[in-house]
Amino acid sequence: MKTRREFLKVTALGTALLPLHEAFGLSAPLAGKPIIVSTWPNVKANTEAWSILSKGGRALDAVENGGRTVESDPTDTSVGYGGLPDRDGKVTLDACIMDEQGNCGSVAFVQGFMHPVSIARMVMEKTPHVMLVGAGAEKFALENGFKKENLLTKESEAAWKEWLKKSEYKPDTNVFNLGHDTIGLLALDAAGHLSGACTTSGMAYKMHGRVGDSPIIGAGLFVDGEVGAATATGVGEEMIRISGSHTIVELMRQGRTAQEACEEAVKRVIKKNGEKAKALNVAFLALSKDGDVGAYSTTNTFLYTLTTPDKNHVVIKSPSYFQS
Repeated sequence: MKTRREFLKVTALGTALLPLHEAFGLSAPLAGKPIIVSTWPNVKANTEAWSILSKGGRALDAVENGGRTVESDPTDTSVGYGGLPDRDGKVTLDACIMDEQGNCGSVAFVQGFMHPVSIARMVMEKTPHVMLVGAGAEKFALENGFKKENLLTKESEAAWKEWLKKSEYKPDTNVFNLGHDTIGLLALDAAGHLSGACTTSGMAYKMHGRVGDSPIIGAGLFVDGEVGAATATGVGEEMIRISGSHTIVELMRQGRTAQEACEEAVKRVIKKNGEKAKALNVAFLALSKDGDVGAYSTTNTFLYTLTTPDKNHVVIKSPSYFQS
């Protein structure tokens, strides 16, 4: 079975792979709107989101539909249908969504529903709450017309059974190497409104019941329409420990560029972990209200996808703290 990264390399449709400084400069704002950025080489997600943004559509609709595209792709082992399961062989999903006004919704530890990002949006729009989890989130989904189905594909099940032979669990070092990465999307629409979404099946072979940063507002995702938005991918526990996405937005509020804010967040992760930091895989992606894009990671393996009126689904290699 191809890893997620191998698959995306094949299906990038000729997308250019450029260093960040060659793409547009580390901190130079992008001219014009709309803009969509997503973690990893997510050409399919950006294409779907762009079909909405390019017609003057809302950023919130764009990030939801971009997320849904990846959630329903069985060849992507990171998210939704086809996601690699936990150590008990269960595919458990987490997602959240947030708009420029601070409206947000989230679901965690959801099983049997292909589109947790849409359930999260319904939590945002139809309940007084922000987060629903487990059986309660599943009951809410059924009551609102979502269909329950089996998300464990034959390929993911086979990979899990192979993993069981040794049952090695090293989340600090294997999260990117497994090609298992959270999908975060940030969008700025033609009206100047920001939104973001984050969706994942979590760490492969995690403990049953584990929830990472992805559905947690302020950790895996944060949006402030007056400032900017940020999302994260990698070892979620580290994002939670520093409230990573919220930290980045607050740094931008204080005058940092999106790039500077991402760098500072990564440095905080590294400072907290000391010698263990080199084994960590943590990455942040940010978008300011003015279209300033930033990205930074602990290791030099993080890629993201950018789409603007003059940049057609460009895959960019993020700078990193450690070079190897």
